Amino acid sequence: MSARRPSHSETPATQFLRAQKVAFEEHFYEYVEKGGTAVSAASLGVSEHAVVKTLMMEDEDARPLVVLMHGDRKVSTKNLARQAGRKRVEPCRPEVAQRHSGYQVGGTSPFGMRKKMPVYLERSVLELPRILINGGRRGFLVAIDPQEIVRTLAPTLVDVALEE
Repeated sequence: MSARRPSHSETPATQFLRAQKVAFEEHFYEYVEKGGTAVSAASLGVSEHAVVKTLMMEDEDARPLVVLMHGDRKVSTKNLARQAGRKRVEPCRPEVAQRHSGYQVGGTSPFGMRKKMPVYLERSVLELPRILINGGRRGFLVAIDPQEIVRTLAPTLVDVALEE
């Protein structure tokens, strides 16, 4: 069962997608604190592998970066640091992530962020025909062609996925 559509689904992310002429479908679900992609995938009846999470990380100098990863995988921060040419990478604290992205944790979208930051995309995401990714609000995902991430965000492709 999906949540009712809010009357105001416009977010900085959907504004960015419209401005970039990205075709997307809106999907709403009942947000569960710390439920993660398992909850959204189950609510929407899709594979958790096709739900892409937006993770805010920072390097050894506290410079922010964005990692886009399959919902059913974790990020090897060691491999990410190596592939990104950094000494160390770790997740941002929630308040820091919110300050960088402009989004509430649990509703972070890689589109329409407050600051321009480097984006790293798990390469295998591009093998999927369609993905669901956060639309800029808790309980709100957008379905898009993953190639649109490449076109609009010019991410660095990485191989840093670990089994959950």
